[in-house]
Amino acid sequence: MIFNVFKNTVLLFLLVLISCGNFSKGESKQEMITIQNPEVIVGANQTDHYLKLLEGKRVGIVANQSSVIFKDSEQNTYSHLVDSLLKLKINIVKVFSPEHGFRGKADAGELVDDSKDNKTGLSIISLHGKNRKPTTEQLKDVDVVVFDLQDVGVRFYTYLSTMHYVMEACAEANIPMIVLDRPNPNGYYIDGPVLDLTYKSFVGMHPVPLVYGMTIGEYALMINGEHWLENKLVCNLTVIRLKNYTHKTYYSLPIKPSPNLPNDKAINLYPSLDIFRGTIINVGRGTNLQMQCYGAPFFPKSDFSYIPKPNEGDKHPRFENKICYGVDLRKEPKLHKFTLKYIIDAYNKTPKSEIFFGTTFTVHAGNEILQKQIESGLTEEEIRATWQEDLENFKKIRVKYLIYK
Repeated sequence: MIFNVFKNTVLLFLLVLISCGNFSKGESKQEMITIQNPEVIVGANQTDHYLKLLEGKRVGIVANQSSVIFKDSEQNTYSHLVDSLLKLKINIVKVFSPEHGFRGKADAGELVDDSKDNKTGLSIISLHGKNRKPTTEQLKDVDVVVFDLQDVGVRFYTYLSTMHYVMEACAEANIPMIVLDRPNPNGYYIDGPVLDLTYKSFVGMHPVPLVYGMTIGEYALMINGEHWLENKLVCNLTVIRLKNYTHKTYYSLPIKPSPNLPNDKAINLYPSLDIFRGTIINVGRGTNLQMQCYGAPFFPKSDFSYIPKPNEGDKHPRFENKICYGVDLRKEPKLHKFTLKYIIDAYNKTPKSEIFFGTTFTVHAGNEILQKQIESGLTEEEIRATWQEDLENFKKIRVKYLIYK
């Protein structure tokens, strides 16, 4: 269901400028084309449900630039969760940051060092650097952990793995964890191959489909309920639920969740384009069309071309400073499923003299069969048929943990 934002006349919000700065707005800006969603109330905004769990405690927070409390119903203004809680006299002792860092600017996969916030003096501990799981030492002065990251509902988006490891560390240390839930912009469908645990990695830790149709709060409940933590530990977990949200709700993210997902179109195409990871093809990294096109210098010449250059999110993009010919997807209809048509097209356009698949493709695909299926010339329909049974089995597991219809 798309929320109605029409009041007497058609109202379209374009190019909403928002901050991706430190703990407050105004340092630097980014552009997002958004349709506002005033009806949805995120978990972070519902302080009356979790402040009492933090009072008198030493609090650790897992956060990045998307961890905000909105100040108005249209989500045009906001303050960072850390700023807001400090003003409410909550004793925050440290911040943990995921892939891309606290400010959300680091490249995909880039290791991020620990640091200190200039504004508050708080230590920022990277969970995508020396360690991906909080250590006993890092948690020794923490009584409760708050987790607030904006997920996009795709298995290889690593905030899920960060959540897994934080839950595991909290369970081992007997520390309660609070997940402030946020909507999943790809939460309205379930699709793609289910992970073969032979290929378990930081970009896929659980036997779930590529697109799993759950909020991050629901996913946390599933990690607990399916005993996926080490030694079948169970985390003392509280999920602060969303208000006015269902899995049929259209939700446009007011803050980009990571550098290479700049807008709604990129987020919608992300499952079907980041599957290219581990191939030779560029998917708009190094341009302002990240996850909205694909191409290579050896593709047939066409009217659409681009030149990848270093930018936020990719300091050394594939085919840097070379002309790439390819396919512009900005006008593609909105996807309601994961599709292989783009990667099959790219494979067919790649000369046999080029090596299309790299060694890491199977890790992102979650199996070894998908590469073989594409190489053997199977159609998308034939390939999709091979994962349907696993999808149906997953749906039976998923339903046990759904908070929202």
